[in-house]
Amino acid sequence: MLNSIMAKIGIGAAQVDTVPDSIDVTQGGRVTGSIRIKGGNAEQQIDRIELKLMTEAKQEVDDTQVRTGHMLAHYVIDEAFVLAAGEERSLPFAIELHPETPITVVPEGYNESKVWLETSLDIDFAIDPRDQDFLRVHPAPVVAACMRGMQEAGYRQVKADVEKGFLSGQGFRSTSGIYQELEYKPGGFGLGWNRIKEVELSFIYRRDAVHLIVELDRSFSGDGYRCLTLRPDANDDEVRTLLAGLLQ
Repeated sequence: MLNSIMAKIGIGAAQVDTVPDSIDVTQGGRVTGSIRIKGGNAEQQIDRIELKLMTEAKQEVDDTQVRTGHMLAHYVIDEAFVLAAGEERSLPFAIELHPETPITVVPEGYNESKVWLETSLDIDFAIDPRDQDFLRVHPAPVVAACMRGMQEAGYRQVKADVEKGFLSGQGFRSTSGIYQELEYKPGGFGLGWNRIKEVELSFIYRRDAVHLIVELDRSFSGDGYRCLTLRPDANDDEVRTLLAGLLQ
């Protein structure tokens, strides 16, 4: 009886641990692994298991910039079961990454981007056990080509962050409620009277196309926006040519 009471307040309760097969994943890819559950000191009924794909995004609240968790995808295993004291179970899982999952592996600069799996057990009248597992999200090949192209054009990446909101252009619109910005600055002093001071790249990844929104901050003409749509299999030469036209 005492063990059951203690388990309800989280002492000696069931534990959950999500173990990805690899924490290194790629945009548009999938995550596989197992959800391992271990019973505590008392029998408990598990009503369901929830697995969430999460990121952290910035937003303005009362003129103050705050970071909040943002759910990109939600997966539920809703088959209830009774977990005996000390019992161990392992459930395999395989999930597709949301196409707008931010990348977290960048070559340089201040990286504020985070992506993680959050797992919880739903137990009635008890504190729900939780687990967090951070992922290393690598860019898709065409996105990596754009990042290399910026470096080859003489720009250094200074920041990567995620913000609340939606992006749209001709024939496309983001759906996740967040977007990522990769911020670049020219390595030297720039050329011309209206030189570029800063470039921000945002990608909307789709399996059949990758949409790129470019924000250019110039010395005298302010901010300007350009939109491009790239093939997922575009090579480095194609990407360099497109970027060269934008960065003039």
